[in-house]
Amino acid sequence: MPEQPGPIVRPAREEDARAVAEAIYLTSPEGFDLFGGRGERALRLIEAAFDKPGSDCSREVVTVAELDGEVAGAMSAFPAEEGDARRRTFLRLALRRRPPWRWWRVVRVARHGASHSPTPPAGSLYIDSLATAERFRRRGVAAALLDEAERVARERGLTAVSLDTRSSNSAARALYEGRGYDVHVQVAASRPIPALVGYVKRLG
Repeated sequence: MPEQPGPIVRPAREEDARAVAEAIYLTSPEGFDLFGGRGERALRLIEAAFDKPGSDCSREVVTVAELDGEVAGAMSAFPAEEGDARRRTFLRLALRRRPPWRWWRVVRVARHGASHSPTPPAGSLYIDSLATAERFRRRGVAAALLDEAERVARERGLTAVSLDTRSSNSAARALYEGRGYDVHVQVAASRPIPALVGYVKRLG
C-alpha cells in the first residue's frame, strides 16, 4: 500500500471558519457550551471569535492542517503575553450572545479558569487550542501543527513553545513528552476546572 501523504500546514482562511470551529470545540466542549450555548450555538460563537481580530481563536492566530483536501486539524497560538487580552475579547463576544441572567455564571467560570490554569512562561508561543478531527487522527496532524508552532516561535524570536492539557489526557501527554515538552507546572482540579498540566519546550 502506498504511503499516505502528510498534512499540509497553512494559515487559516475565511472559508475555514466552520471547520476550525468544529476542531477547536473538541478541546473543551463543556466550556464552549457554557460560553456559547450547547452544540450549534457554541460553534457559532467560535466562528464569531474566528472572525473577530484580537480573540484567542481569531483567524490571525489560527493555523490549519489539511489532509485529502479537507481541514483535518487546527491550532490557535500566540505569544503568551497576549493571552489575557485575547481571552477578554472572547468573553465579551460570548456575553453578547447570552441572555443577561447567564452572564454571572459565565464571568465567574471565566475568572475561575483564568486563576486556576497553568501560567505559560513569558517569552513563549502559547498554544491555546490544538485539535484533530476524529476521522483524521493518527495521521500526523498534531505533530505537524506542533512543528509549525516551533517554526513560528523561532521566526518571532521567542524562546519556547508552551501549552497545557488535562492531566487525564494520557494520549496528548504522551505526544507532547515524546516531542520534547517538559512539565513546568501542575494545577489541581477546582470545579468546574479539571486538573491541568502545563508543558514547555525550550528552543535552542
